[in-house]
Amino acid sequence: MSATTSPTERPATFRSVLAVSEFRAVFASFGVFMVGETVKMLALAVLLYERTGSPLLAALAYVVGFLPHAIGGVLLLALADRWRPRALMVGYDLLRLAAVAVLAIGVLPPAGMLGLVFAVGLLAPVSTAARNALLPELLTGDGYVLGRSLFTVAAGATQVLGFALGGLLLGLVGPYGALWLTAVTCALSALLVRYGVVERPRRTAVAAGVVRQTWRVNGLLLRDRRVRGLLLVQWLPGALLVGAEGVIVPYADGLGPGASAGVLFAASASGMLVGDLVLGRWVGPARRERLAPWLALLLGAPMPFFLAGPGLLAAAALIGLATFGFAFQLGLARRFLAAVPEQRRGQAFGLLATGLMTAQGLTAGLAGLLAEWLAPGRVMALAGIASMAATLLLWRWLRPEPADRP
Repeated sequence: MSATTSPTERPATFRSVLAVSEFRAVFASFGVFMVGETVKMLALAVLLYERTGSPLLAALAYVVGFLPHAIGGVLLLALADRWRPRALMVGYDLLRLAAVAVLAIGVLPPAGMLGLVFAVGLLAPVSTAARNALLPELLTGDGYVLGRSLFTVAAGATQVLGFALGGLLLGLVGPYGALWLTAVTCALSALLVRYGVVERPRRTAVAAGVVRQTWRVNGLLLRDRRVRGLLLVQWLPGALLVGAEGVIVPYADGLGPGASAGVLFAASASGMLVGDLVLGRWVGPARRERLAPWLALLLGAPMPFFLAGPGLLAAAALIGLATFGFAFQLGLARRFLAAVPEQRRGQAFGLLATGLMTAQGLTAGLAGLLAEWLAPGRVMALAGIASMAATLLLWRWLRPEPADRP
């Protein structure tokens, strides 16, 4: 099945997308996965701080959850197309289950705990790539785009749920108990995929070493002008806005004791969720694609107003308006799917996710560095200006291609 149908078709509905049993299984598995991962990282951070008293090690508990994505994306992405998708996703969940059980037993020293999480995390981008590449095989036409938006909505919602649940579990059963309950989510995720998804053959044969093939195919994708343009436009404008989010804490601190960075982070997540819901559900495919460049421009447009030092509520409104623009990616979903070879689909989606996470980490780090010399509001304004500049430079890749226009 293909998702590359005409953008003039009628928009899909949540009911039609969720009526696909295999999609329901993958979607439920993803939600359980996100809750479990959030609880795990929160429990690990608390556990490491309790055992060592080191804020650095507690912070590293979060870093090791994301850093492996960049390394795994560079070295191992070929596995997403060389292994059968269901087997790969189930295998990764079982590997996570084993690792969390070892953490929960408490036999490893702090460095060993971090090392284990890092090692398992190297396969995270491979599993993510396999899941993302499976979606267009489960959903056709605009259903694929709406399915993508549902995953974005679920990612934000389940992370909020994961933090709330994690805080409750830490109070009730402590970090080790929270880790054992995380192990249950790993098993549940594996069962949902194993018994809810039909096994499919691998997309490509084993032709070379994993690392060599990953590098070769990544190079082929990046040398393709169309694919490279669509990757860059999905990486840069949004990642530059994340740089502004990287200094939310010091900005909120400067507003006074009554200000909470949590309000601004919640506004950021809410804007992204509302944007995906509105564009995915109530805007037709053709209009969604025409709106893509303007929504990308919206990412940075509100941020220069931070030069005026807005208060908490005004700042929350500006951030929520900016992150609404992340819905621009829905207007590119169909085009990106059509641009990549089907037999390299898993690696292409993995490269997209890896580049995005890497760019977000770099821009957040750069924003933090700039905040050593500049006021946080100025850094946020600069991030917004940089995002708009990137959007304008990549404008041609945001516009629907002539063949796609009705």
